[in-house]
Amino acid sequence: MSGSFDGESLAIVVFLAFVAISLLLCGLAAADEDDPEHFYAGGAALGPVGGGLAVAGDYVSAATLLTVTGAVALNGTDGILFACAGVTSLTLVMVVLARPLRRSGVYTLGDFLAKRLADSSVRRALGVATLVVLVPLLVVQLTAAGRIMVAMFGLPDDLLNACTVGCAAMMICYSALGGMRGTGYIQILKTIIVVGVVMVVAGLVLSRFGWSPASLFSAARDGSGHGSSYALPGLQFGHDLAGRLGLVGFLLTLVLGAACMPHITMRLHPMRGPRSGRRATGWAVGPVALLCTGVVVIGLGASALVGGKLLRASDPLGNTALLMITSALDPQAGGSRHSMLFAVVACAVFVTTLSTVAGITLAAASSLARDFAGQRRDGSPRSIEHEVRFARWAVAWVGTVALVLATQAYGRNPQVLLIFSFAAAASVLPPVLLYALFGRGITASGVRWAVYGTLPVVAFLMTFSPAASGSPIALFPEEDFHWFPMHSPGLVTIPVGFLLARLGSRRHFGTRRRRGLPPPYADGGAGPVAAPYDAVSGPVTRRARRRH
Repeated sequence: MSGSFDGESLAIVVFLAFVAISLLLCGLAAADEDDPEHFYAGGAALGPVGGGLAVAGDYVSAATLLTVTGAVALNGTDGILFACAGVTSLTLVMVVLARPLRRSGVYTLGDFLAKRLADSSVRRALGVATLVVLVPLLVVQLTAAGRIMVAMFGLPDDLLNACTVGCAAMMICYSALGGMRGTGYIQILKTIIVVGVVMVVAGLVLSRFGWSPASLFSAARDGSGHGSSYALPGLQFGHDLAGRLGLVGFLLTLVLGAACMPHITMRLHPMRGPRSGRRATGWAVGPVALLCTGVVVIGLGASALVGGKLLRASDPLGNTALLMITSALDPQAGGSRHSMLFAVVACAVFVTTLSTVAGITLAAASSLARDFAGQRRDGSPRSIEHEVRFARWAVAWVGTVALVLATQAYGRNPQVLLIFSFAAAASVLPPVLLYALFGRGITASGVRWAVYGTLPVVAFLMTFSPAASGSPIALFPEEDFHWFPMHSPGLVTIPVGFLLARLGSRRHFGTRRRRGLPPPYADGGAGPVAAPYDAVSGPVTRRARRRH
């Protein structure tokens, strides 16, 4: 009984301490957030180190801890590749996106593209893309938070909806009260806690195998039940051609989708100085790489110490592997829920989930306030007081919608929502961002074609994929109407996004030529504002501007 009391008491103490400290930080951050600059961009005051840790906190979600750990435990090399894709994605942000996305007065992707293309009509399209990407991800994170709270306190499943409501209430308070700076403080606190806990558990796993990674991997291969296939890629999706293409598409979706997630890019916009964005993401890569390494070690340890058979019996996707390994590492506790180690790990996962939910909610609400309601019908901007007030109400609306969807999602596999969210982000946002930053010829029409043309294709292919039906872990396991062979449609929809962005822009230029109108940009559309145009000699090129 004492072990049970100690473990459950520790869980309660850690939980209450995190909630109290988080609310205190949000309250302190809210003192000067009466204008959009502080509410949306207060993270600039965190500096490169604090901003980097906040980016790492936004980047690390329950999917990173639970899904990747389960993938490593059950599918070996495939799971390791998923962890590597996460680090690669953040490195891509640091090298390619961090510096050009930094801009004063920009708070959302709609803001950025509107200024970059000198056309505010792209705001609504980017707002639609942001909500389509973030709302499914928010539902997945919120359902995970409810389940973790039930497991952490040993509550009956009947209280699952009540726990989810409690999590939603906390995330609304964090986002509406603290804004960008408050959620940034929470993400920094989360990063420190989670990285520390993961490294402790990974150290305990390695100590069981004499600190030898080779011995650990060998034991994991034997415990998985897959034999030599555990060390080969393709175990999760199959070793045939469709499975290999599915793995490549899934990895590509993870890399591009995670790099362009709106709640990640929102942290980069307010960075001060031309090098601050890259320095901040540099500080983010280290903790994320350390955490992904620890997750791989824990996943291998779960396969070796618990066994693939028991992991699949608990959850076919292995999402419980991180929590189940605590009983193997602390067998004298008399069950995982009574373990001190379980209490610490469960609290870390809950902290991760709740803080990620707050960051996603703030990004979705900011898009509602800026991209949909930031201007009146005549095009004039709304007052400062109205915008901040609307943004805080938008947090409540987004949280309520996500809560309703989350309570209806229990009993179903949320993986299809997770895949859809990343596939939508990877198929729509990289084309418009990369064309606008480094390409030539992108226009507002091309952005709208990419958004409104690609998202239906993603939804259509996901509906008829194995993630929706045809397997025991599908959204509808009792049905089988799939014909698309890959779980993630990214290998098809990512090229479609680039193609539609290009076709929409060319159609726009062709229409202007037929009407005798000048091109909107002298350099083909890559400039931040419309280039000067001379009625006699045509567009003023960059070389001509330098001569003058």
